[in-house]
Amino acid sequence: MTSTRVVFDKKDSSNFFPVLRKRVQDYFSEKGISKHANASMILKTVFILTVFASLYAVLLTQVFSPIVMLLLCLVLGLFTAMVGLNIGHDAIHGAYSANPKVNRWMGMWFNMIGANDHIWRIKHNVLHHTYTNIPGHDDDINQPRIMRLSPTQPSAWYHRFQHFYVFLIYPLATLSWVFVQDYKKFFTKHLGSYDNSRYPRNEILRLFLFKAIYYTLFLVLPLVIIDLPWYHVLLGFALFHFAQGLILSIVFQMAHLVEGVEFPVPDEQGNVGRAWAVHQMYTTADFSNRSRLMTFIVGGLNFQIEHHLFPHVCHVHYRAIAPIVKQTAEEFGLPYVVNATLLDALRSHVRFLKVLGGPESRMPVNSAQVA
Repeated sequence: MTSTRVVFDKKDSSNFFPVLRKRVQDYFSEKGISKHANASMILKTVFILTVFASLYAVLLTQVFSPIVMLLLCLVLGLFTAMVGLNIGHDAIHGAYSANPKVNRWMGMWFNMIGANDHIWRIKHNVLHHTYTNIPGHDDDINQPRIMRLSPTQPSAWYHRFQHFYVFLIYPLATLSWVFVQDYKKFFTKHLGSYDNSRYPRNEILRLFLFKAIYYTLFLVLPLVIIDLPWYHVLLGFALFHFAQGLILSIVFQMAHLVEGVEFPVPDEQGNVGRAWAVHQMYTTADFSNRSRLMTFIVGGLNFQIEHHLFPHVCHVHYRAIAPIVKQTAEEFGLPYVVNATLLDALRSHVRFLKVLGGPESRMPVNSAQVA
């Protein structure tokens, strides 16, 4: 538990975010468009859900050979990740629609793919988006000790090899998520500095209800319906999750755990020393933002800077507002970290892990308080 309350500079003496916010608002006003889902987003939603449901049905009907079915499990894992990244993620942020009811219903897809939307809102919307890369507060860098993801975390001898073995851990991410982490975090009284002891009681019912639906759809029914040995079905389930876990891990790690980002440590009074939006510029990175295919697959989260600054804007607009963000950041002398391709981001991530795994990390930690 971290009890210190984090305090950002609310005055924003640089005036960066007020200027940027107005420019982005002007963009939507001049274009006469909504910041929420447009026709292309709706078509994208229909496409992803149709392929997702079709792949599931094809696997249950067992129309292909066992080898082909295992390959289709990997593809289903990809589209399951896309359901979460493109639809559930936007909806839970309130970015899919101006109507809260639509967001609530579209956010239910998060539960249908095995996650829990209540815990996600806390650990992602609140903890990660507010306290990005702040040790002890950002739940995304609060990982098992086998991984050292921040300079303040104690180092161990095995961390010097982490830039190799993390890629064996990443594919296990969603398996851990749907079977362990949601339950563990749901019943943990404090997540960082967040008081999690007073959750709505109906959320307990929703947690177990949707988990039961998920286990039934993706484990019980395949074991009962598919005429293959049980271990073959479980192998397919594992491959299904390996694809999801690897995709989700790469997307989120490339955005905050690469070279050029910082890990600000608040002072004894909890002061970070920067405005929240300025803090985001020092702790977040874009990657592969010229690739429309990457943007399509990962729900615009390759534009992570834009997402962190404007989480209530649907991801289909990030490409358009990115030049505005970049230009404004340059005008105010703020960093705008971008890895041009996914390969560049992966290389940067490996170098980042290698440095953190060494006996003396040289990653920026406290510079937010002296800038």
